[in-house]
Amino acid sequence: MALDLTINGAAHSVDADPETPLLWVIRDYVGLTGTKFSCGMAQCGACTVHVDGQPVRSCTFPASAAVGKAITTIEGVSDDGSHPVQVAWKELDAPQCGYCQSGMIMATLALLERTPEPTDADIDAAVTNICRCGTYHRIRAAIHRAAQLIKAEA
Repeated sequence: MALDLTINGAAHSVDADPETPLLWVIRDYVGLTGTKFSCGMAQCGACTVHVDGQPVRSCTFPASAAVGKAITTIEGVSDDGSHPVQVAWKELDAPQCGYCQSGMIMATLALLERTPEPTDADIDAAVTNICRCGTYHRIRAAIHRAAQLIKAEA
């Protein structure tokens, strides 16, 4: 069955089972590999993308549920890594191995959209992604830094 999806502003028609997880459509049918697979149970957050601006764990989100909605992956955040969240990530060396970081960044973007100046408690509640390397203190610092950068741009 053809599914018509809009990913990072571009139209894609993919011939996939409607129940195929959005993650696999993004990676295998569209070829965008920034969104990562890890747990396959919507627990770790490595697969986080936005659907109509809301963060979703794409490993269990059926692709058919995204038809007619705007899907944003890490590749759609900026062409050159210049988004304030990406800048803060690099500036504070947030990742260690980096595998979880696309999902972390997508969760952070959603948080900062809702809560421009988050507290540590806000961050802990909203960014529940797992980092096997344990760089949570650097990630939290990068989120606070990104909030400052976004505020300075406004």
